[in-house]
Amino acid sequence: MSLKLTFKPVTAETVGDFEALFGAKGGPNWCWCMAFRATSAELKDAKSPARKRQILERINGGVPVGLVAYDAGKPVAWVSVAPKETFQRGLGGVEASDKVWSLTCMFIARDHRKQGLSAQLIEGAARYARRHKARILEAYPVDSDSPSYRHMGFVPAFERAGFVEDGREGTRRHVMHLPL
Repeated sequence: MSLKLTFKPVTAETVGDFEALFGAKGGPNWCWCMAFRATSAELKDAKSPARKRQILERINGGVPVGLVAYDAGKPVAWVSVAPKETFQRGLGGVEASDKVWSLTCMFIARDHRKQGLSAQLIEGAARYARRHKARILEAYPVDSDSPSYRHMGFVPAFERAGFVEDGREGTRRHVMHLPL
């Protein structure tokens, strides 16, 4: 039977679930999803505790950062989806505006992987961006055999979700758009 995830935006009310997911064994607690969000000043201290503090400051300040996905009430996955202007660097694609949102990262807890949940994360991100009146959802996936940036997802999953390619960012990342 296929799981049906539910989603909640990461806010001051749900930040504990976000912290539990990222802090669990195998969680992405080295980056706290700050790689593309960090300012030049924040990059001077890019260790895990500083990155956690930086993302929590954004969350507590009401800045959209993404969605936690739940299976039967338990946080099991994450998708970074937010207005493109909340990211600082390295994304390429169309110019940032309040009508362009970026999907930059997905994480699925180890015991929930290989169940096709990426499609639900992409769909959930698109619904969330659409609810916030985004015009375009931009993503930066890689080919399935890429040795890096795999956390950004794979091109075929985004193609199945209706995204179209609109160039490259660097040698590995594709820039793909979904009109909303």
